[in-house]
Amino acid sequence: MTLPYPRSDERRRMVDLQIAARGISDPRVLAALRDVPRHIFVPSPYDRDAYADTPLPIGNGQTISQPYIVALMTELIRPTSMDIVLEIGAGSGYQAAILSTLVRKVITIERIEKVAAHAHANLVAVRADNVEIILGDGTLGYPPSAPYNGIIITAATPEIPDPLKAQLAEGGRLVAPVGGRSLQDLVVIERHGDRFTEEHHGGVRFVPLIGKYGWEEE
Repeated sequence: MTLPYPRSDERRRMVDLQIAARGISDPRVLAALRDVPRHIFVPSPYDRDAYADTPLPIGNGQTISQPYIVALMTELIRPTSMDIVLEIGAGSGYQAAILSTLVRKVITIERIEKVAAHAHANLVAVRADNVEIILGDGTLGYPPSAPYNGIIITAATPEIPDPLKAQLAEGGRLVAPVGGRSLQDLVVIERHGDRFTEEHHGGVRFVPLIGKYGWEEE
C-alpha cells in the first residue's frame, strides 16, 4: 500500500537511519513504516517532528511512541497477512495503522473516549478500514474476536494481564512493556498450550496501563 501523502522522503530517511540501521529487518515491517504517514497521527505543532526518533505528545496525557519502538514491537509479534491482532491502547492510531497493512484485522482498545475518537479520525484519513476501535478497559482484552495471533500492549503494565494471556492463540506472541510506572522491560511471551515462553528486549518507557489488571489511575 502506498498512500498519497507528502513527506515520503522523510519517511524513507526515518526507516533507513532510525529503524533498519538499528536492526529491524522484516521487509514488510520496513515497507509499512515507509508507507504510513506518521505526521497524520501527530497533532500540531508536534507534527513537524513526526519523523524524528522520539515519542511525541498527542494530548490527554498520552504519547505516540518513537518510530523505532513501533517497528520493534511490530516485528516481535511476527505478523502475517492472515493474523488477527489485538492492540491495547489505541493512542493516536499509528500502531494500529502500521499493523493494518500487515495483518487481516486489528482490534484496538482505548479507554479514553476523546483519544479513541481522534484515533478513529486518523485511521479513516489513511483508509485503514480493517481496524476496529473498542472503547473500554484494555486489560480485559476483547473476547468476542479472540484468540489473537498477536497482542501488543502499548502502555506500561506491572505484569501481563491474565485475560490477555488467555486470549492469545496457540503459537501467538504478545509484546508488552512490563515493570514500574517510570521504567519497564520490553517482554515477549509466546503461547504453547498452557505454557508461555518469555523473551526480554531491553529497557523502555511508556505511560501507565490503567485498568483492572494494570495500574490504578492517579
